[in-house]
Amino acid sequence: MAHSVPIHSAVDLEMARRAGRLAAEVLGMIEPHVVPGVSTEALDRICHEHIVKVQGAIPANVGYLGYPKTVLTSVNQVVCHGIPSPDKILNKGDIINIDVAVIKDGWFGDTSRMFFVGTPSAPARRLVETTYEAMRAGIREVKPGATLGDIGHAIQSVAERAHFSVVRDYCGHGIGRVYHDEPQVLHYGRRGEGLRLEAGMVFTIEPMLNAGGRETRQLPDGWTVVTKDRSLSAQWEHMVAVTPGGYEVLTPWPGGTGAYAPV
Repeated sequence: MAHSVPIHSAVDLEMARRAGRLAAEVLGMIEPHVVPGVSTEALDRICHEHIVKVQGAIPANVGYLGYPKTVLTSVNQVVCHGIPSPDKILNKGDIINIDVAVIKDGWFGDTSRMFFVGTPSAPARRLVETTYEAMRAGIREVKPGATLGDIGHAIQSVAERAHFSVVRDYCGHGIGRVYHDEPQVLHYGRRGEGLRLEAGMVFTIEPMLNAGGRETRQLPDGWTVVTKDRSLSAQWEHMVAVTPGGYEVLTPWPGGTGAYAPV
């Protein structure tokens, strides 16, 4: 399998790094706009303007497999792929994932993070913070010679210790000149199993944790995925490169955004 996973050169990594930083910058820019009363459509429009006019980049999601918008906005029980809408107004206490991807000079940058709308409930905060810790635990496993199973096991361990479930229907992915490439990065697994990592590989780690069961269902719009039991869901995503000495996060959030420390 290893031969199908691209190994990127130092020049490639610089391009991936630039695209990744632009994607992360969008999440930093949008943070002050995530407030009660705003529509997800308005957030999408602000992100689109910033990507096109300020960054001179291309919103990667627009038209991707027919997707109509710039970002994905997944609120409360939405696991992933929520479509921005003028009818979806954020309320105090909501949690929302905003997922952004950009293309700069042919290279993709892809990242997502959670935002609190006002003050969340204690269970919602715990879910969001545990999901962040699970992503960090997965990233810290990345180094040459480690396996994808090591990453999945680390994420699953953090989640299940907190009595949350890991969504298994969606996973991280290789990324570079191709938006969704090999390898597939599962967020559960066993140590020592799966693809062995090599320096130069680039992929996303983007665990989704549910407060209830791990089962999901897709809504009739063909995109929005919700928890089957209507429990809350949270997701964080970074783009990571395997380096000779370990890993590099290619999508660092400006200023280590909010209460969340850099990985």
